[in-house]
Amino acid sequence: MRYSATARNARISPTKVRLSTALIRGKRVEEALNLLAFQPRRGSTMLKKVLESAVANAASQGGVDPMDLTVVDARVDKGMVIKRFRPQAKGRAHARVKACSHIHVAVAKAAVAGN
Repeated sequence: MRYSATARNARISPTKVRLSTALIRGKRVEEALNLLAFQPRRGSTMLKKVLESAVANAASQGGVDPMDLTVVDARVDKGMVIKRFRPQAKGRAHARVKACSHIHVAVAKAAVAGN
């Protein structure tokens, strides 16, 4: 059984968060949380919160021990775009595009090898 959590319209560019998602994909939850805790990226903090939420969903809905979970899916999709305008030379206005992202994390019970 998979348990997931999503943060929609997180105010960070998807490219910045994808660097952290590549680190945790396929890892055990406790190892993934340790990796994210010591990453000096803002996206790692947001991703850690979503991962903790997915683990809490697994514990409350399925009664699964968090130490038995593995990150099976971690992805970041493009969200909405916030457009702001700044004055430029000769009376013009240039758009500043601020990207948002949807962060998805899914965890599942780890398969026990050899049993």
